[in-house]
Amino acid sequence: MAGSSEARLAASEAGGHYADGWAAFNDMGTMIRWNYDRHEILADGIVHALGVVGGLVAVIVLLALAAPTVSPWELTSVAIYGSGLLAVLVISAFYNLWPVSPVKWVLRRFDHSAIYLLIAGTYTPFIMQMRSEITAIILLVGVWVGSLTGMVLKLCLPGRFDRLSILLYLLLGWSGVMAYEAVLGALPGLTLTLLAVGGILYTIGVVFHVWESLRFQNAIWHAFVLVAAACHYGAVLDCVVLSRA
Repeated sequence: MAGSSEARLAASEAGGHYADGWAAFNDMGTMIRWNYDRHEILADGIVHALGVVGGLVAVIVLLALAAPTVSPWELTSVAIYGSGLLAVLVISAFYNLWPVSPVKWVLRRFDHSAIYLLIAGTYTPFIMQMRSEITAIILLVGVWVGSLTGMVLKLCLPGRFDRLSILLYLLLGWSGVMAYEAVLGALPGLTLTLLAVGGILYTIGVVFHVWESLRFQNAIWHAFVLVAAACHYGAVLDCVVLSRA
């Protein structure tokens, strides 16, 4: 048993993998394990394929519908949101489906940092609707500074603050609650409902993200992310297009 453990550790340091699905690699002194069987990877691949294809179509439709009806600044904010959404979906697909190797570890940095980009990008079109300029500027700057800080940490110090990062994701995601009155007065009722449902789904999904012993845990987590992202997409669509029809 001891020899087997030593062999696994040696292989992990070289980016090795085993037939039973156990795999590990490390970078900057941090070991990462990848312990999913073929069925789990297939399920996760299906979720990601739906996300990438659906996300691409959805963003194109959103921009096409918004372009004739919104101001240039609002359209820019929608484009920022769409870019963040597609970045998360595409990078996540590459990272989660890429074979275990040093390249996968590099992709992991971008996968985790892209989440911050999506959070800030999602906030941007809604903040543009707020009537209180001071509150809007404070919230916009706060969200983007926090997100950029998280991105830098993920890119430059990968694997060092994973648990803290999850907390920061949630804090940034729910930070709009601090400006509840201003947000409530600026956004349509359906938009607020979809935002809340999406936020709750993201939060529930975190339970599966950290439940590493559960089979299909990764696919379930990404399914929650996909449905939550769809809710927030619906909120953006309602806010900038449907509610003005």
